[in-house]
Amino acid sequence: MKIISYNVNGIRSAIEKGLVNFLQSTDANVVCFQETKAEEANIAQHEFAIDTTGFKYRYWNSAVKKGYSGVAIFSRVAPKNVSIGFGHPEYDQEGRIIRADFENYSVISVYIPSGSSGDERQAYKMKWLEFFNEYIQNLKRKIPRLVICGDYNIVHHPIDIHDPISNKNSSGFLPEEREWLTEFISSGFTDSFRHFNDAAHQYSWWSFRAGSRARNKGWRIDYCMNSIELNEHLKDAGILQEQVHSDHCPVYIEFKI
Repeated sequence: MKIISYNVNGIRSAIEKGLVNFLQSTDANVVCFQETKAEEANIAQHEFAIDTTGFKYRYWNSAVKKGYSGVAIFSRVAPKNVSIGFGHPEYDQEGRIIRADFENYSVISVYIPSGSSGDERQAYKMKWLEFFNEYIQNLKRKIPRLVICGDYNIVHHPIDIHDPISNKNSSGFLPEEREWLTEFISSGFTDSFRHFNDAAHQYSWWSFRAGSRARNKGWRIDYCMNSIELNEHLKDAGILQEQVHSDHCPVYIEFKI
């Protein structure tokens, strides 16, 4: 079982850059998208092309605001159940979570807010993280085998960012954000990429400015987290840096159940 997570920074834009070809070529069973910036109806003109990828089952959670945020899950196999949103009016406005339940595990696609636009949004992000942690801890009691894929908008360790010194006061690398992520992982999750790979310069997002991607001046903010109950089944995890349809690249987790 292979699951890919991909912040596409606008799925229509990513399709124009070859996303369908990538989906046709991948051996993944499930793909989690973030920042779709679209509703399902917005990509009707691409439905035939997407049908050729083998991802027959497609589920969306779009933001109320048009062209903003949004997540989706594409699957080759029908899930037993799909849950859209948190069931919380305030946090469901931005379309940031969707869950698909399969036979032996559940997959979540999540898009954690950025706080880079200012203090007000950073405060919202920290409040959102507190809510999200409580939501996941409650969910984990009912569904122990979770795979939480997405753009977390948090760099965990200095090894995960190209310049930790100059970015020490940047949203996404703030001490309180990193502490939150440490505590979240410690509550019973595994950063699957670091389970297999301890190398430096492994990033999943690069700014569009100053040739950052070509110079590999990036951040690792996209994760496939799995509950520790799945650790014994982990087979591989990685970053597909060669895929260029967005300012992010896909990340993946692979396991046997």
